[in-house]
Amino acid sequence: MSVAVVFTGGTIASRPDATAGGAVPALRGAEIIARSPGLAMIADLEPIDWGLMPASQMGFAVLIEIGQLIDELLARDEVSGAVVVQGTDTLEESCFAWDLLVRSDKPVIVTGAMRNSAQPDYDGPRNLADAVRSAADPALVGMGTLVVMAGRVIGAERAVKAHASSLDAFQPRNGALVGEVSEAGVVVIEPRRRLHLSKVPEAAAEPVPLLTVVTGMDGSLVRAAGRAGEQPVPGLVVAATGMGNTHPDVLAAAEELMREGTVVALTTRAPAGTVAAEYAFAGGGAQWARAGALLSALDGPKCRIGLGLALGAGAAPAELRAVLRA
Repeated sequence: MSVAVVFTGGTIASRPDATAGGAVPALRGAEIIARSPGLAMIADLEPIDWGLMPASQMGFAVLIEIGQLIDELLARDEVSGAVVVQGTDTLEESCFAWDLLVRSDKPVIVTGAMRNSAQPDYDGPRNLADAVRSAADPALVGMGTLVVMAGRVIGAERAVKAHASSLDAFQPRNGALVGEVSEAGVVVIEPRRRLHLSKVPEAAAEPVPLLTVVTGMDGSLVRAAGRAGEQPVPGLVVAATGMGNTHPDVLAAAEELMREGTVVALTTRAPAGTVAAEYAFAGGGAQWARAGALLSALDGPKCRIGLGLALGAGAAPAELRAVLRA
């Protein structure tokens, strides 16, 4: 059995470039593997050099393309699992996209590094080894896409980059780890069930703006972001304060868009917790729910990924709600 490893770039592939004035993706898969001794003792590897793209440049089309590649690789009997190596800037979004898009039940592990290859505490080799070990472990079959960083195994719907630069930047939001991984193997703590779309979209619905509500914010930004030319946007995510509360005019602007066909999802800007139809004052979460907004348990970036992909797939309302409650 083998593990397919898709290399896409990011910090793990980066080294300093004097001309550019900083680190840039430059290492191909073979070079990263060469810096990770012992991988051959874990599993046979099939490296695929997809590209050298910073994660901040990835969009929906790229996520769908890589998702299709993962499925093609996992469809082969001799491949036990897949690892995607990428930049960490948007890793929390791409992992959720692949959780929704990939058909196979074989493990999909997403990993990267917080330090570039020239730094003395380069964490790429350890993270890659842990990721390959996880992808090869039958205990993770059926658990969908998982993030493996700093010895932690985190479900795609919960993985959050909680620190810009710390080695243990990735944490689980609203819940426990799926497991932990070390040289001794994978220990499953809390198994998860993945939720994939019933249909893989050819393209995501775009644009799907994400707006974060702040003090004194009225509906002006919602009205401005809610139109693409003359047409209303297909979807909008509002990251509200607390349990889903906003200024009344923010809700009024969202209602205007919903009447024109925009699907509006409501989540919280808080780092933990979720929205609820708790407060019924003007602009409160209960008023948003009554107006027809979909309440989401996901954070803002993942909510946008789920909404864009589900709308692109033509998901029925029940499936759309299930995705946003993941």
